[in-house]
Amino acid sequence: MSEQRHYIVANGTIIDVEQSNFFTGSIEIQDSKIKRIFPLNEVLPEEIPVIGAKGKYIIPGLIDMHCHIKEQFAPHFLASGVTTVRNTAGNVFMIKNLIHAPMDAPTPRVYSADRMIDGTPGQLGPTSFGNFVTDNPEEARKEVRRQVGVGAKFIKLYGWVNREVMEAVVDEAKKYDLEVSCDLIHSKDLHALDAAQMGVTWLEHASGFAQALYQGWYPMADQTPWSHLNWEQPDERKINELCQRMIAYKVKLCPTLVIFDQVDQYPHIWDTKNKVRESLEKENILIEHWLNMSVQHKQLKQQFAKLNHFTKVVAKTYFDLGGLVVTGTDTPALIWTFPGMSLHRELELFVEIGFSEMEALQAATVQAAKSIQLENVGSIKEGNIADLVLLNNNPLEKIQHTQDIHFVIKGGKVYSQEEILRHVPSKAYVANQLNEFEKEWETVEK
Repeated sequence: MSEQRHYIVANGTIIDVEQSNFFTGSIEIQDSKIKRIFPLNEVLPEEIPVIGAKGKYIIPGLIDMHCHIKEQFAPHFLASGVTTVRNTAGNVFMIKNLIHAPMDAPTPRVYSADRMIDGTPGQLGPTSFGNFVTDNPEEARKEVRRQVGVGAKFIKLYGWVNREVMEAVVDEAKKYDLEVSCDLIHSKDLHALDAAQMGVTWLEHASGFAQALYQGWYPMADQTPWSHLNWEQPDERKINELCQRMIAYKVKLCPTLVIFDQVDQYPHIWDTKNKVRESLEKENILIEHWLNMSVQHKQLKQQFAKLNHFTKVVAKTYFDLGGLVVTGTDTPALIWTFPGMSLHRELELFVEIGFSEMEALQAATVQAAKSIQLENVGSIKEGNIADLVLLNNNPLEKIQHTQDIHFVIKGGKVYSQEEILRHVPSKAYVANQLNEFEKEWETVEK
């Protein structure tokens, strides 16, 4: 594609997610930013090269607000039109190349937490590079300060954290103006309202709502006492009341509907045979992981399938009441959560539960960006970073059209999907980077 850094994308249909509008116009891009937007019929400067976009639909780059990115599959996000991701735990040292990549790199820009803070014995095992396990509030405060020092943009709590640690983390994070996020799916003792009352800002997976409604329930508990619950027809009055209370605390939801839906639908999972999927298959990236996870499908269904419809009801109720709900995927968690492409399935699911196509797009663009104070992405306006996706068909008529990508613009650079996927790193590079990370982490631990 064009290497021009001063050009005009001409005569496309621009979808204005800020104003819930669309119009035909042209976008002048210089270096990494949108310099000017020309309405239809305004004469374009003759000296500036033009990329024709007649018949195309231009949306802001999409934002995956909950994933766990790694270099080996980072290009797959961008090839899918996902130009920004919120990395909800991992290790900032492991993805430093992505975090500090150039503006126009063939990978998404990354807004990241560091390792999650969990309670004993640790859902992912004892303390490691990916999680910090403690029941001690002072140890947790020290970990927050360490994460601030290495550049974490927010703090992530995991489901076995105790009340004292949660309170301490929220208090310590506030000193640095950092939000706290938590995943309470497997929490035995705390629920969503507890977290909100303590000042947690983000509820990932809309987790902890079920525990708040059904005191003592959690996915791994003996389900016999809860056999009377109809998860397909939850008590919407109680959900409404709980959502109203949560909204009063200004909690933000990232429901990641796709992870529950893929488990619930298995073996008839959502899949798509496109360039991104073909690349994952060709390079054997994540495929074996999902195949191995799928062997446990009965256990996964027992734990997570019941949350599929329940989470959808929570997400739509929360949105209808005026709460903030954004799109995320938890890629590559559980089964067949394809990097980048899963966000398109999330958009489909948002529309299936009652969001309009525009509202779904807003949840993946402008609302997502504003929710984490990213002022220069998420919408098409002068002065913003030129992160754009050109589509062959109108996503406002059918949300599935977000998958029909003509090309992607990242930080002003124009890419075809094929060009992006040529940047998938080799297995030797990935192995070398992992080796370098392990050496660096040994130094950090000391």
